[in-house]
Amino acid sequence: MPDLPLLKTGVLVTRPAHQADGLCAALEQLGARCIRFPVMEISTPADNSNLNDIIAHLDDYDLAVFISPNAVEKAIAAISSQREMPENLHLAAVGRTSAKTLDKAGYSPDIFPKTRFNSEALLEMPQMQNVKGQRIVIFRGEGGRELLAETLKQRGAEVDYAECYRRTLPDANTSSLMRHWARGEISIITVTSNEGLRNLFDLVGQLGRKWLLGTPLVVISERGREEAQALGFKNQILVADNASDNDITQAVLQWKQANTTGSKILS
Repeated sequence: MPDLPLLKTGVLVTRPAHQADGLCAALEQLGARCIRFPVMEISTPADNSNLNDIIAHLDDYDLAVFISPNAVEKAIAAISSQREMPENLHLAAVGRTSAKTLDKAGYSPDIFPKTRFNSEALLEMPQMQNVKGQRIVIFRGEGGRELLAETLKQRGAEVDYAECYRRTLPDANTSSLMRHWARGEISIITVTSNEGLRNLFDLVGQLGRKWLLGTPLVVISERGREEAQALGFKNQILVADNASDNDITQAVLQWKQANTTGSKILS
């Protein structure tokens, strides 16, 4: 019989629907039961004119930074539909998953952090120090943190945003989710962004929050932990090394191994 350390463990997976398969497969291979509840949808921007203008003038940039796997997928699709990637354009990714997504699309990233996977880690890379006079475009979703652009501008770069997708709140039916919680079938929650965590908090409503805030949680950054604490999470909050399927699965395993006797299990 295979080793199934997550047998009878219910994991609430909140990734967008089109990105949940890999994580669910990794967890289910270890015996977990995954309960899918997307807290975010990835949609095209309401207005693509700025994105298309930047793509048309990509030759004018020295560096393109991709904030997330969604940014890679949406930007590369938009670029490929209009032109070739400029040969002299250097590519950077904020995280390992984004770098892998770039590589899978046929573009090997020149710059990406090897350990921590956030804007701060990218800004610490040697290649990001002397950027005075460079033109840099950041492919991202609508809104988001300003740290990367602001720091690069302080270092003398000219920075533009190319917003290639938007995050929207799904039209979710929470009745099934509430039944899972009422039956004690949700052992732990995985969330991969602060916005997703806030969406989950809003979607479950007043009734669901008593269960939500008492359930162990996996996030992908210290900022995620701080956000969860601010929202009132009362149980364990684990920080995965990054947003990859493997590292989130390892965080769930870490929680399970430390709480074997006290964790909720499925009947």
